[in-house]
Amino acid sequence: MRQFGLIGFPLSHSFSKKYFSEKFEREQIAQANYELYPLPSVDDLPQLIGQTAHLVGLNVTIPHKQAVIPLLDHLDASAKQVGAVNVIKIDADGKKTGYNSDYFGFKQSLLNTRVPLTPTTQALVLGSGGASKAVMAAFDDLNLNYQVVSRKPSPDQPQQISYQEISPSLIKSRQIIVNTTPLGMHPHTDACPALPYEALGTQHLLFDLVYNPEQTLFMKKGMAQGAKAINGLEMLHLQAEKAWEIWNS
Repeated sequence: MRQFGLIGFPLSHSFSKKYFSEKFEREQIAQANYELYPLPSVDDLPQLIGQTAHLVGLNVTIPHKQAVIPLLDHLDASAKQVGAVNVIKIDADGKKTGYNSDYFGFKQSLLNTRVPLTPTTQALVLGSGGASKAVMAAFDDLNLNYQVVSRKPSPDQPQQISYQEISPSLIKSRQIIVNTTPLGMHPHTDACPALPYEALGTQHLLFDLVYNPEQTLFMKKGMAQGAKAINGLEMLHLQAEKAWEIWNS
């Protein structure tokens, strides 16, 4: 039996166990099991690995995507580029390698929208955590200009601004707006990022990494202004399949 799982805390919002359990059954993948491992502290990871038989792959979610890095033996280029890990491959000798499949999932999902991406396309990234780092890495790859919005902008990050600095004219100049924060996630579905939504129009794409509910308030407010909006479900499926590819490579 090969064992896979997800570490993070809390894990009540996770889709991973259901996704992989259904995948194993649908594709008749024998001798594979997926479990949730809620870890209040990432320092508990070595103990988890030591006590869990046949553990070969882990997904990593909030709040451990960056904190887990010092506990790994190697980092793949994807994890180095993003600066965050959401996939760990555990070799037979116990060596742990970190990867980032969020980056792949976001980039491919964005390309799948068929929204024109040109040298003049500009983006706004809401949030500065681990998920936003994957989005920024994808934008760097696509040569798209972007600005990051943070509740507490870092003085050493000149491209970061605060929510108070978002003006209608700024919104109009940014065709892609990505919410990488958990605002609007179930059960807090009445929340959304503080934006001048009236400045949105048909030229905008709103990409919410939240996938539950299917339509967040952020998306609804954008669509009411004529904007295109998608959630993070396809990205999740793409990053999960990339994780499976990594674990089996």
